[in-house]
Amino acid sequence: MSDKSFAPLRAGETVIKGEKNLEVKDLKMYFPIAQGFLRGSKPLKAVDGVSFDLEASETLAVVGESGSGKSTLGRAVLQLLRPTAGKVNWKGTDLAKLKLAALRPYRADLQIVFQDPLASLNPRMTVGDIIAEPLQSLYPKMDKDETRERVSQMMSKVGLLPQMINRYPHEFSGGQNQRIGIARAMILEPRLIVADEPVSALDVSIQAQIVNLLKRLQDEFQMSMLFISHDLSVVRYISHRVLVLYLGKIMEIADRDELFDKPRHPYTQALISAAPVPDPDKEATKPRILLEGEIPSPVNPPSGCVFRTRCPRAQDKCAKEVPALEARGATSARRVACHFPD
Repeated sequence: MSDKSFAPLRAGETVIKGEKNLEVKDLKMYFPIAQGFLRGSKPLKAVDGVSFDLEASETLAVVGESGSGKSTLGRAVLQLLRPTAGKVNWKGTDLAKLKLAALRPYRADLQIVFQDPLASLNPRMTVGDIIAEPLQSLYPKMDKDETRERVSQMMSKVGLLPQMINRYPHEFSGGQNQRIGIARAMILEPRLIVADEPVSALDVSIQAQIVNLLKRLQDEFQMSMLFISHDLSVVRYISHRVLVLYLGKIMEIADRDELFDKPRHPYTQALISAAPVPDPDKEATKPRILLEGEIPSPVNPPSGCVFRTRCPRAQDKCAKEVPALEARGATSARRVACHFPD
C-alpha cells in the first residue's frame, strides 16, 4: 500500500463540539400484532414516546434488559425502521418526514455497527468488496484505484492487514469480523454511529480491543455515537451520558458519573446493583436489588408507570398516573420518570 493520503470525503465540513446534531422528539415505534380471526390487531409498543438529543463527538449509551426496545430505537433513529410517530431531527432536518429516496444522501452521515459480526457480512463478498460497497453506492464516480486505496487505509485504521483485502469473512475470527463491520461503517466518515451491542458476541479480551478501537475512531473522526449495550462496565467506560430504557420508555437519563454514583430511578438502581464489581470484597458486601418477575409484554403494558409491576416502591399513584420525565438533579441534564425517586 502506498503512503498516499486522501482529503476527507466531505471536505470543508466542521464539527463543533457541544452542537446538537441529533434531536429525537416523542419517537414511537409500534408494530401491529394480530389478535385472531375477526379481532383485528393491537399495537406492540416497542418504543413509546422517547425524546433525547446527541451532541457532536458525544457518546450516549442506551441500556436496559432484553425487550426494552434498545435496538428498535437505534434502527428507528437511522430510519431503517420508519417511526410510527415523532421526529428525528438530524442537523435541522426531520428524517422521519423524508421519503426513502430523499434519505439516501444522509446515509453517509448515519451508519450502524451490528451485534453479530459474521451474520452482518455477505459471505460471498471479499473483505475489500464489503468495505468498499458504501463508497461504490454513494460515490459511484470514484476511481477504482482510489476506492481500493481508501479501503486499504481504513483496514489499517481498524487493525486489519491490507494484505487481507481479498479474503472472505469465514477466514476471520469474530473480533476481526467486527473490525470489518466497523471499517465498512467508517469508510464513509460518518457523523453518527449506532453501535448495537457491538461487543456482546465477543470474548472479554476482544471486547476491550473493540471498545478502545471505537473510542480511538471517535476521537479521530469526531463522530457521535449511540452505544446500545447491557454491559454496564463497558457503558461506564465508553459513554458520556446514559439513557435507561424500560418497555419502550425512558426511566432515567443523566451524565455517566452522576448516574452511576447516585442512580435515582429504582430500575436504574437495580441494573447497577446487578453489575459485577472487580473487587471481590466490595462485590461480596454491596447491596443488591432483586427484581421479581419478567418484563411485561409491550402489547399489554401496565397502566400508569410501566415499571410498577416490578418496582419495590410502587404505590396506588403509580397505577393511575404516568410519571413525567422531569429534571431531578443539580442540572437539567438529569431527568427521571418516577413519582417517588430515591
